[in-house]
Amino acid sequence: MKLGHKNLITDVEGILVGNSHDSVIKTGVTVLSSDERFAASVSVLGGAPGTRETDLLESDKLVEKIDAIVLSGGSAFGLDAATGVMDCLRKENKGYPLKDIKIPIVPSAILADLYNGGDDSWDENPYRKLGEIAYSSIGKSFDLGTIGAGYGATTKNLKGGLGSASLMLSNGVTVGALVAVNPSGSVVTDGSNSFWASPFEVGNEFGGKPFVTPKNIFLEYFRGEDTRKDNFSLENTTIAIVATDLALSKVELKRISVAAHDGMSRAILPSHTPYDGDLVFAASTGRKKISLEPSDIYNIGNAAAICLSRAIARGVYEAKSEKNDVLPTWKKVENLDGI
Repeated sequence: MKLGHKNLITDVEGILVGNSHDSVIKTGVTVLSSDERFAASVSVLGGAPGTRETDLLESDKLVEKIDAIVLSGGSAFGLDAATGVMDCLRKENKGYPLKDIKIPIVPSAILADLYNGGDDSWDENPYRKLGEIAYSSIGKSFDLGTIGAGYGATTKNLKGGLGSASLMLSNGVTVGALVAVNPSGSVVTDGSNSFWASPFEVGNEFGGKPFVTPKNIFLEYFRGEDTRKDNFSLENTTIAIVATDLALSKVELKRISVAAHDGMSRAILPSHTPYDGDLVFAASTGRKKISLEPSDIYNIGNAAAICLSRAIARGVYEAKSEKNDVLPTWKKVENLDGI
């Protein structure tokens, strides 16, 4: 394996990403799309998901291709971002053909970023417009950290963010990950700013800090002196997309989405809790049509998990300080004792 050209999910041929945010509310939207319709599936392992159109991604459902995937802040309010994206796709005459019209298929997932220091006193749901803006900005390059669906994200003790990473396999297939990092758990080991994902780091893509063994691997959360117990909602969530350019079916993509969750477990402790809606979409643009070897799904799933671990750390590493932040950025913290 080797890094993709940009080390972003857009290294996957056909994938495009757009972002938008509202700095007053401290929230945002990320849209993944393509110049052609694409196959997708999903796996939800968290206990508190917020989703739209995910049932269609199961292997026994009619629709084989979709038009975009939306990741949004805003908890359930953020599901309206997909409506804005649908409006844009309709104007472009894209979607599932039904007689003389086309219906854009836009699965989406949300995270809870309502307790991050932003002003949530709005009267009209802002997410439809944020969805439109994010879709209108889709392209091959985008920033990481405090942007898009990761704009208002937080972790147990640090600001979260939007992350991405990619790998190219020896057979020429590219795999990438995109993630909005907003877990109730921690992305760093107890008592340090060492990423749980550091064994999977390539170069110094998230600081090059060696892995530091945690002080207490059996740490109990949300008890006693843990400040989050009193100051934060337990409703969080890490939502992600992994993608490949290899032509795969929804059944095969389901297995990729399941395997990719390993990357979340390696990078966040704890993950998949009752209070997180942890979810991974898996997408295929189908640009590479090669004969599948028995090991291909095995290797793509492994690469997707590695990319997701790295993307989670990159999202937190690249986070930037903003007005009224309730948590520090990784780059501002040298020692997490007392946080």
